[in-house]
Amino acid sequence: MPDLLIELFSEEIPAGLQAQAADSLKKLITNGMVDAGLTYTDAAAFHTPRRLTLAVAGLSESSPTNQEERKGPKVGAPEQAIQGFLRGAGLIMKDLEIRDDKKGQVYFAKITKPGRPASEIVAEVLEATIRSFPWPKSMRWGNGSLRWVRPLQSILCILSSDAETQIVPVEIDGILASNTTRGHRFMAPDTFMVTGFDDYETKLKRAKVILRADERSAIIWQEATNQAFALGQNVVEDGGLLAEVSGLVEWPVVLLGQIDADFLDLPPEVLKTSMKEHQKFFSVSNNKTGKIECFVTVANIETVDQGATILKGNQKVLAARLADAKFFWENDLREANAGMGKWQTSLENVTFHNKLGSQSDRIKRIAALAQELAPIVGADADVVEKAALVAKLDLSSEMVYEFPELQGVMGRYYALEVGMGADIALACEAHYSPLGPSDDVPKEPVSVAIALADKLDMLKGFWAINEKPTGSKDPFALRRAALGVIRLIMANQLTLPLARIIKSVDIGSSSANLMEFFQDRLKGFLRDEGIRHDVIDACIAMPGNDDLLLLVKRAQALQSMLVTDDGESLVQGFRRANNILSQAEKKDGVEYSYGADIKFAESDAEKMLFAALDKVDAQIKPAIEAQDFLSAMMVIATLRGPIDIFFETVKINADSAMTRRNRLNLLSRIRNTCLSVADLSKLEG
Repeated sequence: MPDLLIELFSEEIPAGLQAQAADSLKKLITNGMVDAGLTYTDAAAFHTPRRLTLAVAGLSESSPTNQEERKGPKVGAPEQAIQGFLRGAGLIMKDLEIRDDKKGQVYFAKITKPGRPASEIVAEVLEATIRSFPWPKSMRWGNGSLRWVRPLQSILCILSSDAETQIVPVEIDGILASNTTRGHRFMAPDTFMVTGFDDYETKLKRAKVILRADERSAIIWQEATNQAFALGQNVVEDGGLLAEVSGLVEWPVVLLGQIDADFLDLPPEVLKTSMKEHQKFFSVSNNKTGKIECFVTVANIETVDQGATILKGNQKVLAARLADAKFFWENDLREANAGMGKWQTSLENVTFHNKLGSQSDRIKRIAALAQELAPIVGADADVVEKAALVAKLDLSSEMVYEFPELQGVMGRYYALEVGMGADIALACEAHYSPLGPSDDVPKEPVSVAIALADKLDMLKGFWAINEKPTGSKDPFALRRAALGVIRLIMANQLTLPLARIIKSVDIGSSSANLMEFFQDRLKGFLRDEGIRHDVIDACIAMPGNDDLLLLVKRAQALQSMLVTDDGESLVQGFRRANNILSQAEKKDGVEYSYGADIKFAESDAEKMLFAALDKVDAQIKPAIEAQDFLSAMMVIATLRGPIDIFFETVKINADSAMTRRNRLNLLSRIRNTCLSVADLSKLEG
């Protein structure tokens, strides 16, 4: 069984597209071959800036010969129909069989499809893959029709075995597949021949190309940390940057340089962001002071001066970039110390949304709502208002204009610069959080109030103008905002009357289903916590379901009860009682909702159930009032035994009408007691 090796060699592929492109190549080629009848044992894709590579092991030599049986027209059918069937089957009349069928005799054809060699199938699949490759953006060059992310220069496509290496005959827009490739653009540009994947990877490394992205990343990180350690420094971890840089080089050469002393007093976030976004540099901090003093850059070539010239050039460019950043920083500090009035005026002229007013309008709404939330989260309303009014002013700063990802971070620096309290400064940064499921949740009360107000204003506003998420589309990140509210409530254990708070945001009428949207987001949140969806539905059906903390406590308690034998059996007993009672009420046209009296009980099982219900009802009420739902549900679970005995020994539809009515009213007590903690009818069987 041969192995297949494919390499698509081009000009530099953008780093962010390489991994996905390699996965797409693997999927398209392997799926295409399998659909054509080939099998394989393993496949792996690789990528460097200039090549996408696929190695397939244990490929079958050909597709199997298949026989297909096809039913044709009836005997005696018009000649035109018979001839059409023959053409479709590729047969002549004598090849057909006549068989008896339900409607008479029918022609049948046996069609043999011979297997095809792997090389023929691979050639077809590879050409189709290249011509329809799913690049987000692609380009056309020269006179050909082929589109690729960057000009495609060569194709390597071989089938190799112990006996031989065969070039697969593929030609696309004048590019003929071969068994050759090239190494590093500058250090080993000559072509060389390969006989299989192991030979290919080995020769690439000799030609200064490391094929595996994870190996390039490991080399970069190991060398960077070693060089930093030697100077008493520490490389700031950044997995995204490491992955990007490893996609920019085929032969990583790590160089460590120093930042000019003129820029060391810039905020570390500014240094990190400027170096990362503009230069793709790693930040390096002093182990003792924590200040960022150095940087790591990764070159793609070895030089006779060990990278000194490259490093000097990079330091020169970096100094120019940081000089700009220093200019922005100093201008912003002057504006902050002048009272930030220019920033406030600027935001009056910045549209948040054409139906929701300016950024200034939004800030005023957030401030009003944050004041309302202040006592709920335990914050001072006056401090919250002051913080809310300045929290987004850095959006007008020069630094945030240059680096939008620093919004909030710079607001914290500017607030501290003008002597605002630490809680206000922190709120400027923290109110954007949490931005995702793994982001930290603010805990300081002022930050919590503004973070909630920020997200609730977004949700209420876009609901009011009917700009809701639909399907996979959520252009204003409203699902993320709702999840942020949920996480803020849960992390800070807030009892928040969400329905009332939503209505208090005065920007017009809102759709009533915003509360349902929150509950749907909560379902997803709780499912990730292992809570069953029907358990969540059973709790949402209860009063007070706009208090998400209360709802979660109820759901967690119900889930805990259901995993016990008593809890599961109790639910079965509730279902039985509810079904019998519902059928009787429908039949009799009355509601058996009160009047159960122990004096009409005729058996010990009935009397025991009355006593058990009295005891449980007395214990449930204070537990629910204290929001101790777990205790309440465990108390209810003790009804399992009395209910089981009752159904085993008592006939509900007694001959006596009074006895029957009393027993049905007793079932009503069971139903009402169980429904006092959750709507158990929502639980699945």
